[in-house]
Amino acid sequence: MPTILLRLMLALLFMLLISPKSDGQDEQWCIADEQTPDSELLEAMDWACGAGGANCTNIHPNQPCFYPNTTKDHASYAFNSYFQKYKNKGGSCYFKGAGLITELDPKVMVKLPFITHENKEQNKSETSTHVITLASMSTHPGND
Repeated sequence: MPTILLRLMLALLFMLLISPKSDGQDEQWCIADEQTPDSELLEAMDWACGAGGANCTNIHPNQPCFYPNTTKDHASYAFNSYFQKYKNKGGSCYFKGAGLITELDPKVMVKLPFITHENKEQNKSETSTHVITLASMSTHPGND
């Protein structure tokens, strides 16, 4: 049964991703490259939120986009804020190689349960939910 459910979820996800945009235009988002070290992401995020003019208020503590509280997620928010504000005025998603452009909405996420620990003494499996951001599954390098 779990295999059938997984296949159904993947089929629905695929249909969502290939459905045409209502306005006929492709949307783009700027996200942090997962392979970039946190120190470089922090430096780029500091620039984007400071001199770059991105609106980073929503990733501060007690704000709506603070969670997930990771450097990669906060950098993605800051990079995209800058990119959306300046992409039509010559701004890019480069951030010294720390940014990537994606056409998959990073807000679309899939939650999949995985068995993470078998407890044979109590004869049960403990599960946790892993979140996969679709934007990180299909990206291409940002504009230089």
